Amino acid sequence: MANGVAGPVAALINEFSKLPTIGPKTAARLVFHLLNKPRADAESLADAIIALKDRVRLCSSCFSITEEDPCSICSDPRRDARMLCVVAEAKDIFALERTSAYNGRYHVLGGLISPMDGIGPAQLRVKELIERIGSNGFEELIVATNPNAEGEATALYLSRLVGPLGVLVTRLAYGLPIGGDLDYADEVTLAKAIEGRRILA
Repeated sequence: MANGVAGPVAALINEFSKLPTIGPKTAARLVFHLLNKPRADAESLADAIIALKDRVRLCSSCFSITEEDPCSICSDPRRDARMLCVVAEAKDIFALERTSAYNGRYHVLGGLISPMDGIGPAQLRVKELIERIGSNGFEELIVATNPNAEGEATALYLSRLVGPLGVLVTRLAYGLPIGGDLDYADEVTLAKAIEGRRILA
């Protein structure tokens, strides 16, 4: 027992603390929550984590996470094969799919261009993207990267690279959230909302 805490408790708090956005206090709350749950709940959690590591892999086409290769999106004939949406990480696909507003295919870059972190196009799946565009006849490439410096740099790079291939390159619009008030929006968000304005039909 260290610092009045049983060894297994301290060990699990330490492991939870390694997860993103989980600090020591949140980790401790999770551990004590698990202590109050039946053993079956802890076993279910452990089994789910092991299954995640044993059965989940990358799709050989879009590089999203999947159990089957190709993934369900790549193998779905109902998806619009003319549209390809480029995202930084597989988690971005799940965010877009929740909207039910997009019905095309995806390509996961595996990160964003970030010279400060030593990440350039060579460290991303840009080569695979160009190969897919060349062999699949996509008509539109939607760049759905975050509206930050790295996301903008990646979008600009892809636009210059893919544009000459005769593919329309578009960028997700961004600006004011639905239900938001103008006086609460920051200057950059307002500027982007003005730039991205559209004609009212």
